[in-house]
Amino acid sequence: MYHEPIVMLDFETTGLSPAAGARITEVAALKIHDGRIVDRYVSLVNCHVRIPSFITELTGITQRMVDTAPCVSQVVPELLRFIGDHALSAHNASFDEKFLVAESRDLGMMPRHRRLVCSLKLSRRVFPGLPSYKLGTLSSSLGIRFQGKAHRAEADAEVSANVLLHIGDHLKRHYGLECVDTELLSRVNALSAAKVPDFLRRQAA
Repeated sequence: MYHEPIVMLDFETTGLSPAAGARITEVAALKIHDGRIVDRYVSLVNCHVRIPSFITELTGITQRMVDTAPCVSQVVPELLRFIGDHALSAHNASFDEKFLVAESRDLGMMPRHRRLVCSLKLSRRVFPGLPSYKLGTLSSSLGIRFQGKAHRAEADAEVSANVLLHIGDHLKRHYGLECVDTELLSRVNALSAAKVPDFLRRQAA
């Protein structure tokens, strides 16, 4: 399962959109290979911006924490080297990818990941009918426990990685798939939930 590396990414940010001026405050990237987490990159980030009080209340990330953190001009290049050209995943992947692209462009760089897999979309397609697909509720439904504080990048990335591993294990056991890789997950991401079971049965056959 996941014999080719896939990197699970999570950002904490000052807002919802880089187009509206929001910046990253923390990043965690966990590399999954051969069905387990094998490496990680975690850092607070100083983007030289003010942290809104509601963000501090939500995440526990204070102005002092980011003011003394490594500068974004150091963190983003290190992060891009860590991701390389591996497949990238996140829970609500379009959110994290747009921040990755925006912060990279500000430094005259571009990410090189070759594929994007959304664990939120996958969960909706593989486990339809759950009460919620927010990370905390979803992980509880799947029996996956947070190892740290929710709304901190490393804890969220770790739970998201375990959700992705749980999905891969479920697909192998439930459908008898010999190989679960990022290409398969990308194809499942693109389907409606109703079409997923037949598609996976055909892949197994």
